[in-house]
Amino acid sequence: TMQSSGHRFRDVEHHPLLADNDSYDSSSSEADMAERVWFIRDGCGMVCAIMTWLLVVYADFVVTFVMLLPSKDFWYSVINGVLFNCLAVLALSSHLRTMLTDPGAVPKGNATKEYMDNLQLKPGEVIYKCPKCCSIKPERAHHCSICKRCIRKMDHHCPWVNNCVGEKNQRFFVLFTMYIALISAHALVLCGFQFFSCVRGQWTECSDFSPPVTVILMIFLCLEGFLFLTFTAVMFGTQIHSICNDETEIERLKSEKPTWERRLRWEGMKSVFGGQPSLLWINPFAGFRIRRLLLRAKKGGPEFSV
Repeated sequence: TMQSSGHRFRDVEHHPLLADNDSYDSSSSEADMAERVWFIRDGCGMVCAIMTWLLVVYADFVVTFVMLLPSKDFWYSVINGVLFNCLAVLALSSHLRTMLTDPGAVPKGNATKEYMDNLQLKPGEVIYKCPKCCSIKPERAHHCSICKRCIRKMDHHCPWVNNCVGEKNQRFFVLFTMYIALISAHALVLCGFQFFSCVRGQWTECSDFSPPVTVILMIFLCLEGFLFLTFTAVMFGTQIHSICNDETEIERLKSEKPTWERRLRWEGMKSVFGGQPSLLWINPFAGFRIRRLLLRAKKGGPEFSV
């Protein structure tokens, strides 16, 4: 513990005394940084993110060109093709917004005398700072060793989206898991119908591909669909449970006693998804502004957190 400007700093990881809505605006450089695109330059995360896109593209290829286009039932192909591709677009859009949205990073190095004076804290009041990024930690913030930042209401770091899941992007992560679970279930149902159709027709005119190739492609799709359906459905349920209980995964695993006033279940959902229930809750494009994104990129380029 050291004395500074009448306030006491402690280098600890948790339980800060600052509220979540406290922000650091005494530095113009941090204000500029807030206008930049968020991206984590992590090798493992980028590989996992690319794999996610490739797996969705593979599933779309098999569903469209192996199962639907060769089908003799026009409306069956059209309805399932439109539905599957719409779900795929929503899933990948949710993935992009989770990956490129600042999860709630606390500005680095904001534990300065000027910032302390702006807080107008009482003499002797204890505040906490992170020794790794030299920032004053808001309540429920945790340091991510991959993002190299303290993240507000950090739930966990997910390599599949190459980002932390935190206060500002949890909604998009929930949508990502939901839409991946839906297209996985849809793909499994289509595979079931296709196998039945192929066996009944003795594999004649079943697909534009040869029977062995068709079987191999569909088996891989079934394995992918089953694994991703299981993983994302469990993750989706875990996220909804955490939101309703107003508790992050880190807080649950560490059995941290809440020092904050927990929201009611419905209030927790509204705080994450925004406002009253509406179709905007399941729309990953809500709040997205292409013009603002272009202005940010032109102003400062992407922010790479290394």
